[in-house]
Amino acid sequence: YAILDTFEAGVVLVGTEVKALRDGKASLVDAYATIDDGEVWLRGLHIPEYGNGSWTNHTPRRTRKLLMHRREIDSLTGKIREGNQTLVPLSMYFNDGRVKVELALAKGKQDYDKRQDIARR
Repeated sequence: YAILDTFEAGVVLVGTEVKALRDGKASLVDAYATIDDGEVWLRGLHIPEYGNGSWTNHTPRRTRKLLMHRREIDSLTGKIREGNQTLVPLSMYFNDGRVKVELALAKGKQDYDKRQDIARR
């Protein structure tokens, strides 16, 4: 992906998900964000079940809602519609006890672009 812009969003989680994240157990591989009916959703994020959890444990790959300002969501919706772009999560971190995800507005690369990046490395 070619990163065009980055955004910060809060994540709606349940208790055992937060505990699993504090243990450092999350995988952003295959994760992406979508905008449905004016709401941003994070799909494909894997947070494994909390080891000390009981029957109240969460589902590891459930869809999670992201919290952003309305004007940010509206501008993202316009950018995604106008030019073949997608939202991908770059990182997750804690900010004052709240879980945040750094989203990037990204555009997929062609094969020749990928080869140029590899050659530069």
